[in-house]
This record gives sequence, C-alpha cells and structure tokens, in this order.
Amino acid sequence: MRQLPEIRLASPLLEPAAAAFAVAAFVFLLLVPAGHARTGSVVWSSPTQADRTRFTVTAGSKLILKLSASTSIPEAVVAIEPVDGLPRGASVSSSSGSVARAIFRWTPRVAGGYVIRFGASTGHGASAPNLTYQVDVSAKVLTHYPSTSVLTNDRIAHWAVVLRRVAVHARPRQSARVVTTLETATPDGTENLVLVLDGIDHSSTETWYRVRLPILPNNSTGWVPAGALGDLTTVRTHLYVDRAKLTATLKRDGVTVFTTIVGVGRSNWPTPRGDFYIRAKLSGFDSPVYGPVAFGTSARSAVLTDWPGGGFVGIHGTNEPQILPGQVSHGCIRLRNEAILKLASLMQVGTPLTIR
Repeated sequence: MRQLPEIRLASPLLEPAAAAFAVAAFVFLLLVPAGHARTGSVVWSSPTQADRTRFTVTAGSKLILKLSASTSIPEAVVAIEPVDGLPRGASVSSSSGSVARAIFRWTPRVAGGYVIRFGASTGHGASAPNLTYQVDVSAKVLTHYPSTSVLTNDRIAHWAVVLRRVAVHARPRQSARVVTTLETATPDGTENLVLVLDGIDHSSTETWYRVRLPILPNNSTGWVPAGALGDLTTVRTHLYVDRAKLTATLKRDGVTVFTTIVGVGRSNWPTPRGDFYIRAKLSGFDSPVYGPVAFGTSARSAVLTDWPGGGFVGIHGTNEPQILPGQVSHGCIRLRNEAILKLASLMQVGTPLTIR
C-alpha cells in the first residue's frame, strides 16, 4: 500500500477545524480512481512518415500520405486530424478506433513551400506528438511536341541494339521514304547495333531516333522508331584516326588516353574519310594477318564493294609490324598487336569513330 506523505500544518496557530479540513481534502484526492487520473499513450505507427519529412512534388502531380496511430488505453478511440487546416484542394479521409488511419490527398496547383501538420488523440488528454511535414511544390514543366534531343556529341555518345528488322526512313515518320533496312545481325554474325545521334518525341508515346547507318554512301543517317531498338547505352570514348599523320588517338571525355601509329589504305584502296562508329569486337582468328583482336566499323570501302560482307573497314592487329606506319592496306586500319590489345582494353563497342 502506498504510504501517505507527512502533512505539516502551515502554522501552529491554525485552528484545529481548519487542519482537519485540509487533511480530509488531501485524502479525497487520493481516493480518486486511478483510471480517471492516468492518461495512456498514443503513438504513430507505420506507414506514417517520420516527423519533419520533406516532400518535393511538381505542380499538377498528386501527393498521397498515409498515416496510422494507435493507443494502449482500454476502450479508447483515437482520431487523426489535420492541425491548422489543409492547403487548398487537399483532403483527408480517416477512420477512428483503437487503431486510427488517415489518407491525405493533394494535387497542388501553385508552386511554393507548404507546411502540413497532423495530430492524433483520444480526445480525453492522451495524444501523440504532432507531425509536421514540409512540401515543396515546383512549377510544372510543360512539354511541347515535337520535342528534340541531341544524344551524341564529341564527348558522349549513345548506341542501341537493333531488336527487330526495321525500315529506316529519311524523316521521322512512317510515310517518309525508306533509306535502307536494318537487320538484327551483322555479316560477321554479331548483334547489330547503331549509333544514336538524335531523338524526337512526337508525343509522350511516340519517339524516333536518328541513327548512323553502316551503308554506302558513307556518313548516311536515317530515322527509326524507338521501339525497334533496345535501351540506349552510353559511351564516353571517341576514336580519331588521322590518315595524314598515320595515328590513332582515343579520347575519353575529351581527354586523350591512348595514341599509336597506324597503317591505312593505299591510294587506290583508300580508307574512307568521315564519321562512323565501332560496330563489333572480334577475336580468335585463324589467320595471324588480323592479329589478336579486330574491331568492325560502320565504314565501308567505296571501291571494294564486292568484298565479302560488303567491304567493311576493320581496325585490327598485324603480323607485319615493321610496315607501320604507312599506306599498307586495302582500307583497313592496322595497329601493332600490343597496341590493338591496349586499345581493346580501353574502347567499347558503340564508340564513335572519326577518320580524317
């Protein structure tokens, strides 16, 4: 049993009747039922976001917050309510009980910063700490169609695999003239890929890509629907071949990471000039003429069109390193074997190729 605290009279002159009244009043307070004097707990629970959470939304988009609170007080009912009102256009639907739930819904229309507060209580003195949320609403960016984008430049490029046989058009629409047809595989048996130069969105559901084509005349481009290609892959390398200086230079993010001497085509079988891309990586040749590794490119010889596969220009090693540098080939670009192995460790397929 709880021991009553000692009661001291305020003054020895206090009348006996007054002292008796003070003692009786104190005892009455002690006799108040404990269940009426005690306040139980109310706590926030999942999926309620933590206090001071910050949300960022765009004007016109919907924000939904789910809250839940519960109490340990027998037969008590918890309710969740907004504190200080709601922003314009917002609403709260809720249910009360030993476990209360609420859903806040709001589609803000005006950019700015907003503060939203919620409280949970039984209405009889038991409550959880109020929650305060900050909502930052940014202005909606309107997309005007058609919307265009540049996907390849001197420092960054994008390529994609051809997923299905597809006609390439001169303009980004199905009614435009057909330039060529892209297959899913190259003449070497590797998966066909294209360098993606630009994109255009006609709507939120229709996108076309302008791609560099492995056809004659060299430097040809055309448009294909995005659905015919796989996901875009990013590369940050660019290979430059200088036919006059007989050098090859690889840059990453515009910075030179590799350079070497090369052999190029003879005057009657010239290596073509222009902008191309690395189309495939090959190894395991039976002939040592090609060295340990070769890269297939989108460049094609304009004079050896009857060669197997259409006269594509390759970049490969050689079993005659002493002839480099020089004009020594039928149009392919030759490197010493140690140089092609180094290049292979630095350069990915899809890398843009510029031949000057």
